[in-house]
Amino acid sequence: MATKEYTEAVGRRKTATARVRLTDAKTSSMTVNGKPAEDYFPLSSMVKTALAPMQELGATFSVSAHVRGGGHKAQAEAVRLGISRAMIELVPEQRKDLKAKGYLKRDPRAKERKKFGLKAARRAPQWSKR
Repeated sequence: MATKEYTEAVGRRKTATARVRLTDAKTSSMTVNGKPAEDYFPLSSMVKTALAPMQELGATFSVSAHVRGGGHKAQAEAVRLGISRAMIELVPEQRKDLKAKGYLKRDPRAKERKKFGLKAARRAPQWSKR
């Protein structure tokens, strides 16, 4: 049986979804939707967030991510979860370290829906006595 040339995983955050592919490489590199991560994400802190699992463990992989939905920050966190899940498939003994850092937990927080009779999710109309 032939070995797989890449490992794929999915990461999600709010409404953002990231399909991440990890490939063995000598140096770390990352492309998001066909662009270098530095060009895709507007802030360098978002690139650091996305690459945090590899930085923590000193791993070198070539990362290719396809992201949809959400904002840039949610997309960066979705990529981080996808990278973490893919790294677990490649090197299962790193699971404990990634879990301790909180990189394997999907953040369930999302925007609460607006209810009828209210102005927003919980904001009631202004009350006046007279």
